[in-house]
Amino acid sequence: MDKRDTNPADTGHSARRGNVVAGLVYVFEQVMPDPFVLAIGLTLVVALLAVAFAPHASLPVILTAWYGGTFNILGFALQMILILATGYAIADAPLVQRGLRAMAANVHTPTRAALLVFPIVAVAAWLNWGLGLVVGALLSREIAKRVKVDFAWLVAGSYSAWSVCNSGLSSSIALSQASHGNALNLVEKATGQVIPLSQTVFAPFVFIPTVLVAVVMTAIFIWMHPKQDDVVAFSETQPELAAAAQADPHARDSKTSSFAARAEQSMLGTLFLLALGVGYLAMTWYSKGFELDINTTILIFLLVGLALQRTPIAYADAIRRAARQTGSMLLQYPMYGGIMGIMTGTGLASTIAKTFVAIATPVTLPVLSYFSSLIITLLIPSAGGHWAVQGPFVLPAALSLHASVPRTAMGVAMAENVSNMLQPFWAVPVVAIAGIRIQRVMGYTAITFAVSLVIYAAALWLIP
Repeated sequence: MDKRDTNPADTGHSARRGNVVAGLVYVFEQVMPDPFVLAIGLTLVVALLAVAFAPHASLPVILTAWYGGTFNILGFALQMILILATGYAIADAPLVQRGLRAMAANVHTPTRAALLVFPIVAVAAWLNWGLGLVVGALLSREIAKRVKVDFAWLVAGSYSAWSVCNSGLSSSIALSQASHGNALNLVEKATGQVIPLSQTVFAPFVFIPTVLVAVVMTAIFIWMHPKQDDVVAFSETQPELAAAAQADPHARDSKTSSFAARAEQSMLGTLFLLALGVGYLAMTWYSKGFELDINTTILIFLLVGLALQRTPIAYADAIRRAARQTGSMLLQYPMYGGIMGIMTGTGLASTIAKTFVAIATPVTLPVLSYFSSLIITLLIPSAGGHWAVQGPFVLPAALSLHASVPRTAMGVAMAENVSNMLQPFWAVPVVAIAGIRIQRVMGYTAITFAVSLVIYAAALWLIP
């Protein structure tokens, strides 16, 4: 075993950082169970809290509310899975892969690596969080093959750049509140109105700190790169990683000429779907004006992925590869839906909301929503599932106090960006694609947590 690998989080800058890393590794590996197990535990806790404090917490009400919430969220769960899968399919396209390799070929120093990774991954994640995850991991590997950089540092940088995703176009909280009839559009259920993205994703209090985090963390990561003697570089010594790097996932058997093979390789199916999708978007935007919700966002990424993958079978194969990353989401979303059902059905959410109203003001509520979200994210890593739990009590509080509803909702989303740097749930697919141990990455992302915590909180408090 490489001696350096026995203490991979030690960057040589300070012993304090090593202590932080050791603590994080212990918490995430020894204390916190799998997110699905956490979701089961949270369900039990919420049910007990409902029995203790909710006004309508009879056993029949709890069971009925849990069942209804579990299955009412399935449509939203599929939407979130498709967000990830369609983003993955774009990043998986041969044209995108060649582009990543071409960009990586121009990188010769750790500084240039950070200057490339942060803007590319941040933009990709802002557009689609699934796209950002895959682009970050693949771009990191391509750079690390060519330049002697610390691989953990590089992957952590890409994950840090990805952290802005909950402030972007695929933010489940922002999109659900902009989508008429969505199961998690709690604003529409309470007020009859939707919140357009202009008041959330494109609002200055969201957009400015999002850009600032990417810029500031680029500079900090350049400063944090280990000295050359301490660098643990990328090495494809694991056979499965080498095979994956050498294999062409888009290679087809050109010898077969069956009808099935010709149909799979024909672009006619792709062109037909593109015509349907583009036609619908053109018709809708011409008659109603440009607007985005969850479904149109998924449709756009579907169309882009189809165009880049070219043939139906190539796109289907890409989605099959993406599906490997969605198993935990399939389990967790129904559990969080059940929690939301218990909270709303028993009146527990309204009880908690009254507590928020008692201690908050219209100005401080979004900030309280932000800081409470930091803690909840560590237990519920999915923004959609998180909103299903926190939304039912922060939204009524905002309405009661006449506080800013968009600011309160996006306080939850921005805190997701921050706490994800200490929550390894979304880092798992990144490190799996990159081929590195997650423990080596979390030490660096702890710094991102601290910096982005201050930036987003200040923006939520100070920017109109």
